[in-house]
Amino acid sequence: MRGILLALLFCFTSLQLFAQETVTVSGQLFDAETKETLPFANVAVHTLEDNALLTGAITDVDGRFEIQEIPLGKYEIYFSFIGYTGAQQTLLAGGLNTVFDLGKIELQPSAEALEEVEVIGQEATTNSDLNKKSFSLESNIAQSGGSVLDAMKTMPGVAFDQEGKVVLRGSDKVVVLIDGKQSSLTGFGNQKGLANIPASNIEKIEIINNPSAKYDANGFAGIINIIYKKEKQTGLNGEVGLSFGLGALEKRKADTPTDLGSFSVNPKLIPSINLNYKKDKVNYFLQSEFILQEALPNNEFTTRNYDDGRNIISQVPENRNQFRSIINGGIDYDLNENNSFTFSGLYDREKHIDTAQVAFINLDNNIRNRFYNWQEEEVTRYINVSANYRHKFEQAGHTLSANAQYTQGLEDETYSLNDSSTVRIGRDKTNIRAIENTTSVSTDYVRPLKNGRIELGAKLRIRRLPVDYTITPGNQSIIYPDLGTFSDWGENLYAGYVNYLLEKEKYDVEAGLRAEQTDVFYNLDPVNIYYPENDDYEYFELFPSVRFTYKLNDNNKLSAFYNRRIDRPGEPELRIFPKYDDPELLKVGNPYLRPQFTNAFELAHKYSWGTGSLFSAVYHRMIQDQYMRIFSIDNSNPDYDIVNRIYQNTGSATNTGIELLFSQDISNSFKLSASFNGYINTIDAYQGTLLFPFERPFFIDESTDEAWDAKLTSEFKLPLEISAQLTGVYYSPKNIPQGEQLGRSSVDFGLKKNIWENKGELTLAATDIFNTFGIRQELEEEGFEALYENYYETQIIRASLKYRF
Repeated sequence: MRGILLALLFCFTSLQLFAQETVTVSGQLFDAETKETLPFANVAVHTLEDNALLTGAITDVDGRFEIQEIPLGKYEIYFSFIGYTGAQQTLLAGGLNTVFDLGKIELQPSAEALEEVEVIGQEATTNSDLNKKSFSLESNIAQSGGSVLDAMKTMPGVAFDQEGKVVLRGSDKVVVLIDGKQSSLTGFGNQKGLANIPASNIEKIEIINNPSAKYDANGFAGIINIIYKKEKQTGLNGEVGLSFGLGALEKRKADTPTDLGSFSVNPKLIPSINLNYKKDKVNYFLQSEFILQEALPNNEFTTRNYDDGRNIISQVPENRNQFRSIINGGIDYDLNENNSFTFSGLYDREKHIDTAQVAFINLDNNIRNRFYNWQEEEVTRYINVSANYRHKFEQAGHTLSANAQYTQGLEDETYSLNDSSTVRIGRDKTNIRAIENTTSVSTDYVRPLKNGRIELGAKLRIRRLPVDYTITPGNQSIIYPDLGTFSDWGENLYAGYVNYLLEKEKYDVEAGLRAEQTDVFYNLDPVNIYYPENDDYEYFELFPSVRFTYKLNDNNKLSAFYNRRIDRPGEPELRIFPKYDDPELLKVGNPYLRPQFTNAFELAHKYSWGTGSLFSAVYHRMIQDQYMRIFSIDNSNPDYDIVNRIYQNTGSATNTGIELLFSQDISNSFKLSASFNGYINTIDAYQGTLLFPFERPFFIDESTDEAWDAKLTSEFKLPLEISAQLTGVYYSPKNIPQGEQLGRSSVDFGLKKNIWENKGELTLAATDIFNTFGIRQELEEEGFEALYENYYETQIIRASLKYRF
């Protein structure tokens, strides 16, 4: 922990933008004797501290009132009507509950009249429930013109692993939502689509580390919610944009000797449009982006040192030519004041061709043992269609909503391997076609209470993912035989939840319980010899969540959290068909994989002042049956070196850490923000059995490591009304199963200037200026040691132009 403490002294904490919040108060006034409603009665909201009038309302013909946009704070609400004795109630609006229903308020008849009061406005300070962090992409200059994945790079506690998965507080078990819902684009357990979601069309990104019971129980590390832009102005408005970039400007490591090598100075052209048209009861919205580029999504060097003395290096560069089109749009329709509908759809199609020449070179004599001309042709398509209905009851915030959603993800992937070496001359070809279909129906009910709210909901989700596998083997084929030609995976989930929030003057309590019944099946082609039995199972689990917040004073809050969550392996983790991007380092799933469960505890504190804020959290997570890839030698073929990377359950682990976030306005033209996440990662010893391609044991040694990441962001104003942003990121070394992931860092810089009377915006952004953000891992397993280095495309310069209308 010495390194963590030193880093704490050096680095403060990170950017956290706490959005200004307001609340709505409603109720209904009655005559206490006749029980008749009181129309046109007065409702006045006074600050509790100095009894100054803040705002007010007059009841309607039914005696109802609704007061919106009351800043967070403590208030006394007065009810009065000529000929009646007044009444009052205390309102404590701390930010957890945004709608308060005071119910029925009765006034006693009286001959007294009300005195006049002086109207004085006072704005309350911003507050938070210490659970959700919101980041506006409008101010993200250094990563402008890039993807959502680029924008998330500087967010606190967020990192990325060697497969491009999001890692939150040291774990890749993260759920990614789009506008609050899961979809095929980001996957159910993976985040493959994040690198292709344009940040230009995103309003903000939310990080929820301790979700309540109303959220699905998966994703123990937390939830990332990506919210698309949607204008609210009447008429036609929106923006058009064009971004041009160059990637991989220099090479971190020299290519192995081949004719092709790895792509560099990769051009990127990205036009985009965001349209919104609102008139009367209808609002139309449309976002679209097209990506035409060369890219280097992976550039994997693997150096293997075998126990028998051989030392082999290989390089697999995914030299990519890509075209992608993304269209997202829909309609909001207000049937009347109480009923509204939203119909939306997303279509995303991408085609890319990856080419590489892969040489396996003996480092002892510099002889090329094996040589592949490698090509992947892949088409992916994502479709998401949803219909949402919302009903507002008479009381503000009292709602019933229903949602139906269909989402489809298509993957059509062909690998061609042309082996021309002294070992053999042959050509192999594989094709995988997978179509994931997911249908979900859910309903949610929210009822505001006098001092909180209650939430109820239910959900049904049905997923099916059949896979067809076609093999065209060549001479002395290296492709595993007897895998079969198909598999069929499915999951049915039935869920219900209840969540209750109580907000008092000195404390808040939120407690919920989610129940989920899950039925799973996995059917394999009967000719498959590696997994002799089809797999199906079911389980019923309860997932409680609790939060207790104590209000020390107006500027200090202390919150404690507990929740239990689950991470279910998706079809990519279960898939039995190997991925032949590196023929001697094969990635393959495991159809017998089981879910992992996590119990998480957290204590969080926030202190805010006029020009800044400090957030701190201590967390502890206990994981059971965690799953990840295991490296293991397959020595069944004496003429061919193969290392398998197979998903396996690997026993228990714990993750204990501290997260700090700090922001401070130094002056009107300079703002500094920082974050620090330090954690102790413990992996328990474990012994298991691999079944593919033959039965053999594997071992996980117990390991404990202290790791941390720090991020620093400075924003400042330059002459000529130019805004600038400089960010620095560092991830320390950390332990992983069978080895260690080495440290890495990045420095990003961006400039922004508004032009054309603030209707236009010109940005220039440079990410990973010094080209130091590649991933490196040192691995050790029985029979070999390996150094894995992935110097994929992180160094990119982009110029972007936007025009708003």
